[in-house]
Amino acid sequence: MKRFFQFCFLLVVVFLCLCPDQAGAEDFFYKHHKGDRYRILSTVSEEVYIDDLLSHRAEILNRITGEVIDESEGKGKHKAIFQTSERAGTVTNRSYQWSREYESEFERDRLGRLDIDKKYFMPVVRDVPVFPGRDIRQGEAWSYEGHEVHDFRDNFGIKEPYRIPFTANYVYLGERAWKGKNYPAFSVNYRVLSEPQAVPGRIWPKRIQGESDQVVYWDSAQGQAVAYNEKFRYVFEFSNGRKIEYLGKAEAEVVESVRMDKEKIAEEIAKDIDRLNIPDVSVRVVDEGITISLDDIKFQADTAVMLPGEREKLDKITEILQRYQERDILVGGHTALAGTAEGRKKLSTERATVVADHLIARKARSPDRVVVRGYGSDKPLADNRTEEGKRKNRRVEITILEN
Repeated sequence: MKRFFQFCFLLVVVFLCLCPDQAGAEDFFYKHHKGDRYRILSTVSEEVYIDDLLSHRAEILNRITGEVIDESEGKGKHKAIFQTSERAGTVTNRSYQWSREYESEFERDRLGRLDIDKKYFMPVVRDVPVFPGRDIRQGEAWSYEGHEVHDFRDNFGIKEPYRIPFTANYVYLGERAWKGKNYPAFSVNYRVLSEPQAVPGRIWPKRIQGESDQVVYWDSAQGQAVAYNEKFRYVFEFSNGRKIEYLGKAEAEVVESVRMDKEKIAEEIAKDIDRLNIPDVSVRVVDEGITISLDDIKFQADTAVMLPGEREKLDKITEILQRYQERDILVGGHTALAGTAEGRKKLSTERATVVADHLIARKARSPDRVVVRGYGSDKPLADNRTEEGKRKNRRVEITILEN
């Protein structure tokens, strides 16, 4: 089970508009424009306790990319992709491992009320914030009913998004500082105490207790959220007698999302590959961005121990990547069709991690700008029935992401 609400909350305020009146009060409402695109990055530090004993610590990196695909009568229809990745422990110079990706579509009206099909798991926090539709003065409070939905499919066999209701309480705080600048801000806090009925699944939550305390900052000139931070604690007591507690903090920022000129950048990179004389490397345009493929990258057989000459190749690729610092990268590992599916996935992930960590060490990107994913043999480029095909399929790909 992963903690998602801390980064999903910011999605719902991304087009928040602040309009002051002459009396010094503020009128909050959502403002949507068809074609608006946004990107949200969130980092979460949490401790996980099982039966009151510390199980592990984790750093979670979440990315949301979205677009307003329609607008009518003050309602905006959003289409978004939610992607989460994590790294265990407290090591801060390692890459993040890809975890899961979700797609979602939903509508939100000008006050913040959400309309979403029950098949979607994201966003997790819903009907937050919802505004009263009147002027609000500094220090004034209001409340509205909201709820979270959680993905309990893998851990507990609960197939539908699991709904947890709460009452969200808001206070307009006036101006608050975020990274050296002052922004209008409001707080959001809610408490959960629930003893839900059983639902279909292997096990189910018998008691849920939790709390979330957040501060949201936004730019009134741009009419959108700037960032937020949060402290949270959630305790789930399950039907099998086990208790799991999540305790941590999170912060997130909205970052500008500008479309890439993929063909132009791919052409520039191809010229750099020739200029730097990098063997067995190609570049191509993909839906996600631009992929630099390290074809037939050489490791010791059946290991993630990279041969020395490959590191020189990566140093040259680092020089290329540093020209596009504004873009995050995905490092994907691929294998030929040999061994078991589980073994292929593990080996491809380990090899991609070695490449990613080398790029991080050479300052191609900071760790929070790199995600690793192992695909095993799921995405072959050539026929695995031939040795030449297998050679082409054993590769690591570095994708410069559009979002």
